[in-house]
Amino acid sequence: MAMASLARRKAYLLSRNFSNTSSEAVRYSFSLTSFSRGFASAGSDDNDVVVVGGGPGGYVAAIKAAQLGLKTTCIEKRGALGGTCLNVGCIPSKALLHSSHMYYEAKHAFSHHGVKFSDVEIDLPAMMSQKDKAVSNLTRGIEGLFKKNKVTYVKGYGKFISPSEISVDTIDGENKVVKGKNIIIATGSDVKSLPGITIDEKKIVSSTGALALQEIPKKLVVVGAGYIGLEMGSVWGRLGSEVTVVEFGPDIVPSMDSEIRKQFQRSLEKQGMKFMLKTKVVGVDTSGDGVKLTLEPASGGDQTSFEADVVLVSAGRVPFTSGLDLDKIGVEMDKGGRILVNERFSTNVSGVYAIGDVIPGPMLAHKAEEDGVACVEFLAGKVGHVDYDKVPGVVYTHPEVASVGKTEEQVKASGIAYRVGKFPFMANSRAKAIDNAEGLVKILAEKETDKILGVHIMASNAGELIHEAAIALQYDASSEDIARVCHAHPTMSEALKEAAMATYDKPIHI
Repeated sequence: MAMASLARRKAYLLSRNFSNTSSEAVRYSFSLTSFSRGFASAGSDDNDVVVVGGGPGGYVAAIKAAQLGLKTTCIEKRGALGGTCLNVGCIPSKALLHSSHMYYEAKHAFSHHGVKFSDVEIDLPAMMSQKDKAVSNLTRGIEGLFKKNKVTYVKGYGKFISPSEISVDTIDGENKVVKGKNIIIATGSDVKSLPGITIDEKKIVSSTGALALQEIPKKLVVVGAGYIGLEMGSVWGRLGSEVTVVEFGPDIVPSMDSEIRKQFQRSLEKQGMKFMLKTKVVGVDTSGDGVKLTLEPASGGDQTSFEADVVLVSAGRVPFTSGLDLDKIGVEMDKGGRILVNERFSTNVSGVYAIGDVIPGPMLAHKAEEDGVACVEFLAGKVGHVDYDKVPGVVYTHPEVASVGKTEEQVKASGIAYRVGKFPFMANSRAKAIDNAEGLVKILAEKETDKILGVHIMASNAGELIHEAAIALQYDASSEDIARVCHAHPTMSEALKEAAMATYDKPIHI
């Protein structure tokens, strides 16, 4: 059965033409031989796989490697598994986004549904405690998965001695050498700094500091209008902060489809968020009680001052490879500090691999997870593949914005003739029934074949709805394929069906 399944996957991948894969990588990836521990002997204590980094990419790679029969060790400097995502990123931010949304709804929307309060208060310590409890439970859960799958867990900071040896300064103050026949670098990313701005995690904070503020700032400035900045701005804006977003570029979330982006910005502005686009920060003064920013137009011009209680620096992230001593073993990197790998995630150094945020591609936890699985599948003699053009992205504000595939601007630039189908949630019965009808679904499809090229959703639950579209793109489905699938009524997913109908024919409910 396993061989048959692998053969079917081989046929599927061949049908996809492996567009981003070299002939050599394809030849190796289609090896159907079963894995055995036939590595060159390097001592009885050697691991088949050593993973440096216990974030989403690293811990998933470690578990998958162990499941495939590989003796595996994972090294994590934090002493808590899950990486940035679980500890100071995706998970705690979603906890605060949910809690702050509940407060905002109670204060502004519950009365419309006949639920009234004499007063609604914020208990910030309790909110933070709930967030911390969620993080703690999940990190312990990963440790449990390591034990279940017999992954050895080493807590400490690792650096290369050789392509098969990692020196680890443990959190207990000891040093040990971990040997591995294959070493996977999965050390993730770090906050991108800006010239002249020193993050102290008090007045000037990164996303980490923004998740742990002890009081609600009266005025919050967010430097950078990307996913993270808008999410954290939303959290504190809902709780009462005056939020101003300063962005060097002309648009928020520049990777987003422009039509969706414009509607999204209008929605955030209605919630009270203010935007200063085409603006740069040229000076920061923290000598007073708050922070005084000096701003000027991105293209140059007259300077202005802006005061805030807290400034969140959210200008993106950079690969984290500091202290790994990659130069000692000769690992090649690009100008942006990303490790260069081939289609099998192998670096230029034999036996050394890299996945996740330290290599090119979207800096997303779920992309890192897919990298990890594919990488160890290759190591086990199986087939691994990740299509970076079909990785969904989500902004977890309210409404959420989710997308997969190409934007309309990208389709236009490619020269492909296309059709567009749209359907507003104002015409969706479930959205109207729950009084949550802001947003739309937008589908782009090739005109000649009806093949779906991209799907973009703005809705309260867009992050959940997008996966039907992701599956459709993965299998080269047409808009008619989605339109002819029976969707339960009443559901918000019917909007995706109607948008598909609008793409190849006509929708029913508008």
